Amino acid sequence: MSLSLEFAELAGEIAREAGELARRRRDEGVRLAATKSTLADIVTDADREVEELIRERLRVARPGDGFLGEESEADTGDTGITWVVDPIDGTVNYAYGIPAYSVSIAAVRGGTVPLEWEALAGAVFAPAMGELFTAALGHGAWRGEHRLAVTSDTPAGALLATGFGYDPTTHDGDLATVRQVMTMARDLRRGGSAALDLAYVAAGRLDGYFERGLRPWDLAAGALIVVEAGGSVTLLDAASSRPMLIAGGIDVHARLRGILEEKA
Repeated sequence: MSLSLEFAELAGEIAREAGELARRRRDEGVRLAATKSTLADIVTDADREVEELIRERLRVARPGDGFLGEESEADTGDTGITWVVDPIDGTVNYAYGIPAYSVSIAAVRGGTVPLEWEALAGAVFAPAMGELFTAALGHGAWRGEHRLAVTSDTPAGALLATGFGYDPTTHDGDLATVRQVMTMARDLRRGGSAALDLAYVAAGRLDGYFERGLRPWDLAAGALIVVEAGGSVTLLDAASSRPMLIAGGIDVHARLRGILEEKA
């Protein structure tokens, strides 16, 4: 078995276990542990517990690998492989009982700078829906046993998704971006989990996705899943504090990028 397939299998197994823990904790009742960047940007006790479970499983299976997670200190490791983890992507949805949240786990090589790394494998698990999306470099993207493919034709306009940052001072700019993009859109969705939005692009449930300000753990697994499903992913303004991620099928991605580069 190739290394990327081995990593995808491991990521999927751990994502399922972690997701089931998150789901159980949600059923028991959510307790907020803290806020992060703003009062709207929350972390629950479950985020931390789920990340620790993932970290421990990886520590046993892959001792020496690096770890970059949302809720704990980074570890560079000594193997050249780093696991990039979001234990609960869509924490606000999770806290409110909205089922659009996910566990995201990716294995990358060559550092922790988004899309400059070589993504080897990724898994996105949606516990409330019981759906597991995986990809291994060079081996395609999958939902369970079903191979994924991005959409290639959008005669009625593209069904797009986006998200907004937690800092209210950024909302005017985000809304202005939406107005620009709606010229090519059939409609717009705002799901609340970047990893799940990217998986949905790969599955053809969305035609494209764009969002400013994502962190490495938000996009690591989902971006690979899109690419392995035949799509394209670009990070504009990568050096800025709020880079713009664009993902979609080849045509939708190109049109989105043209609009967003012109706006920039």
